[in-house]
Amino acid sequence: MDKPLISRRLVDSDGSLAEAASGAPKVGILGTGDFARSLATRLVRSGFSVVVGSRNPKRTAGLFPSAAQVVFQAEAVESSEVIFVAVFREHYSSLCGLSGQLAGKILVDVSNPTEQEHLQLRESNAEYLAALFPTCTVVKAFNVISAWTLQAGPRDGNRQVPICGDQPEAKRVVSELAHAMGFTPVDVGSLAAAREVEARPLHLFPSWKVPVLLALGLFVFFYAYNLTRDVLQPYVREGKSKFYKLPLSVVNTSLPCVAYVLLSLVYLPGVLAAALQLWRGTKYRRFPDWLDHWLQHRKQIGLLSFFCAALHALYSVCLPVRVSYRYDLVNLALKQVLTNKSHLWVEENVWRMEIYLSLGVLALGTLSLLAVTSLPSIANSLNWREFSFVQSSLGFVALVLSTLHTLTYGWTRAFEESHYKFYLPPTFTLTLLVPCLVILAKALFLLPCVSRRLARIRRGWEKDSAVKFTLPVDHALGQKTSHL
Repeated sequence: MDKPLISRRLVDSDGSLAEAASGAPKVGILGTGDFARSLATRLVRSGFSVVVGSRNPKRTAGLFPSAAQVVFQAEAVESSEVIFVAVFREHYSSLCGLSGQLAGKILVDVSNPTEQEHLQLRESNAEYLAALFPTCTVVKAFNVISAWTLQAGPRDGNRQVPICGDQPEAKRVVSELAHAMGFTPVDVGSLAAAREVEARPLHLFPSWKVPVLLALGLFVFFYAYNLTRDVLQPYVREGKSKFYKLPLSVVNTSLPCVAYVLLSLVYLPGVLAAALQLWRGTKYRRFPDWLDHWLQHRKQIGLLSFFCAALHALYSVCLPVRVSYRYDLVNLALKQVLTNKSHLWVEENVWRMEIYLSLGVLALGTLSLLAVTSLPSIANSLNWREFSFVQSSLGFVALVLSTLHTLTYGWTRAFEESHYKFYLPPTFTLTLLVPCLVILAKALFLLPCVSRRLARIRRGWEKDSAVKFTLPVDHALGQKTSHL
């Protein structure tokens, strides 16, 4: 881009970008693109003396902070021991004329391949750069940090900076530089790991793929099920056209089903893991891969559950605004007049709806608390016991409230023949299967004989071990303080 992300006037107005101290460490940058500009700004703010190497210094000098020197590439290389290579892979060869001046320097490769390049090329950008400049020490770093994060500061982005290279001393120097800039360096090994590090920015929500597909699959299933019961059945049996329900009413009936089942799937793997430990009599055997992956995706599944529940609440607010609702209300009033009924108050239905709505609000509020505490900024402010209480105890409370909400909605419909359309049971009866299984299993684990054995296993006891194991006197305290 010709236009920088941060204007020169804004950069110069920042007092932290004034002239660097004479004794400040000097860092070189080869490249004048957006990332190079942001990198220079962050380095200057961190107290470094920055020298930018450009093929046309006069044209690009105005794009950088006044504290950064913009000179020809050869001059920038001569005066710096650590040099950031902020150019694309295809331009690496243009730097070969500087191989003599670059000898013995530390080159920090910040580039990323395109998705097509990553699939076609077996050699990472960093390894290719190291092959072009064998007399230099190449370190891969900062490729997962965006230009915006460099400008705004690490508080607004991911702090971790994966670093890999073959020379420990060079990695130490780059790690100290990253730490001085406000980031958290993470050593991921030798330069051979650069290909994996370069693949990270290419991933699009890798941990969300399975949960999203699961949520979509559940929504399609429940939407088709409700479509069959609420739209097709009246049309086939009575000739009534209720296809107007497809955009809103059927969607609103399907969303709570998805949210409820997803919430139960957050706590089902924990139940299965506990049952597996009880059966094996040890915690030192790995869970099956499918269960391990399921446990790792619980956060994403829980957030999708909250998302569906929030959409259900919004859709429910919109229901009285529909024109069809107004027509139904007028038709009900006319029917009451024609039948000479002056009082339609049904005490049981009134109480049921009041309790149903109250439980729904409480369940959504508890889910909101779970979603907020899953944010890293909030989770980092909680100790382990607080986080475990919110995510485990309050999460189970949310599941119980959702179950009561569902049962109150269904009431006696599961026992009335008229609600079995096309011989299909009411939708809420299907959603109750997994949650009730989880709740019953949790209740079973609360039995003293089961909970005590499970606590012993999680504190290191093994069924076939010859070592005797005794729980502390305060068994409850041991359960609360241990998180192995």
